[in-house]
Amino acid sequence: MHRTHLFNEGTSDAKPMKFGILTPALPLILAGLLTSAVLLLVACGGEQGKPASPPTIAPVGVVPADVQRPGDPRKGYQLLVNTPYVTCGIPYSAYRQTAEPPAPRLLLPGREGRNAELPYWLTARTTDAGVELVTSNCLSCHAGFFNGELIVGLGNESIDWTIDLVLAAEGMGMYIDNDEDAVEWRKWADRTASISPYTMTDTIGVNPANNLTLALIAHRDPKTLAWSEKFLLQPPPEKPLPVSVPPWWRMKKKHAMFYSTEGRGDHARIMMTATLLCTDTIAEARKIDAYAPHIRAFIATLEPPEYPFVIDRKLSNTGREVFEKNCSGCHGTYGVDWTYPNLVISLDEIGTDPELARRAVEDADRFIHWYEQSFYGENTRIEPAPGYIAPPLDGIWATAPYLHNGSVPTIDLLLDSTRRPAYWTRSFDSRDYNKQELGWRYTALKYGKAGAASSVEKKQIYDSSLIGYSNQGHTFGDALTDNERAAVLEYLKSL
Repeated sequence: MHRTHLFNEGTSDAKPMKFGILTPALPLILAGLLTSAVLLLVACGGEQGKPASPPTIAPVGVVPADVQRPGDPRKGYQLLVNTPYVTCGIPYSAYRQTAEPPAPRLLLPGREGRNAELPYWLTARTTDAGVELVTSNCLSCHAGFFNGELIVGLGNESIDWTIDLVLAAEGMGMYIDNDEDAVEWRKWADRTASISPYTMTDTIGVNPANNLTLALIAHRDPKTLAWSEKFLLQPPPEKPLPVSVPPWWRMKKKHAMFYSTEGRGDHARIMMTATLLCTDTIAEARKIDAYAPHIRAFIATLEPPEYPFVIDRKLSNTGREVFEKNCSGCHGTYGVDWTYPNLVISLDEIGTDPELARRAVEDADRFIHWYEQSFYGENTRIEPAPGYIAPPLDGIWATAPYLHNGSVPTIDLLLDSTRRPAYWTRSFDSRDYNKQELGWRYTALKYGKAGAASSVEKKQIYDSSLIGYSNQGHTFGDALTDNERAAVLEYLKSL
């Protein structure tokens, strides 16, 4: 197994990642367009007025395993950080005019050629016409900082998706100075513009991957993957539901991908739907599919980082007893002989915000129909369940904020629903960690977005009164005593 890669963040604090024109973070526009291909299928209505066939809805309970294609983890890492599986992007000639050389903390080992000069979330590509591009890769969403170190596989909870991508994409045009570059930039900018209305979240840090994927699907012919400037089926609602990006190291235990277990079958094929922005032919898709199992194999070897602070081992041992008595039935056991039940909990039982799961099973017919007809549906299935899977808790201390929508800032609050703030802001400094509550330091507020003093503050407020943003449910910890809760918190540091 590979201990999750750690890379020093240096002396700079981790700030919310912005999509800007004249900053080194500019190419995170690309990062946004690549996010994990979460096919949680948020939409409503039928395809162009036609009745859609009912989707296959999986039952709650145990998720059965599917056989996965084998791969080479070492090769998978090299492919992950060096191969341009996203084939459209910003011409390098424009990128170098807008981005400063990345700090050492943003570089990864094992990168080759131009990639060795690029920050971890970008990959270089040269087109058949000889145009050098800078494209995004999976680490834009699946790598993050903790305590000053970059952790490959940690979900990025700091990207700012509240802005309009079109302005930044069009602004890049002023740096284009030849026809060949202009063609590549125009393709990328047009596709950015086509999905931008479906990616704007209400709050910094949450991810719109659901809507992003569905908007891309709506532009593509399922049989050929050809891109259409016009929608080929009704797009999803413009307002995306919030998603917290889960850590990659869970994949070794999970039988299905995503919060409501929609992604079943071959995980490598499902992962590569992240390339939908630019993959325009079946032949191109099959090329990526040929090496995708190696990347999946690498991901399956990842282990969470070790808790970097002191653990009270006596209290932790007590916490293990409390955990195994009260929590292991859903979340499994840990250690050498670990167990994990792969159990989907019904919405009534878990009680957390239902919108993500509800829309996946009630309003997704046309997208599931598209998927079944497509290259991606050859060996994978979209079978949502009316609930949420209880995740394995390896490295849970590093993955704040909590629940599928990132609505609870700390584990302490996750275990006591009576104290959760309805409105709050959090720190984006990767060293500003609360060791007692296990989560980023936060400030509870008495007002939501409507009471914000400025647009900047408004974007930073997590407002649990918004649709999809509720912090309700998962009240199982409420029955614990304060001492039991403290013991469980200490035990979770050891996972």
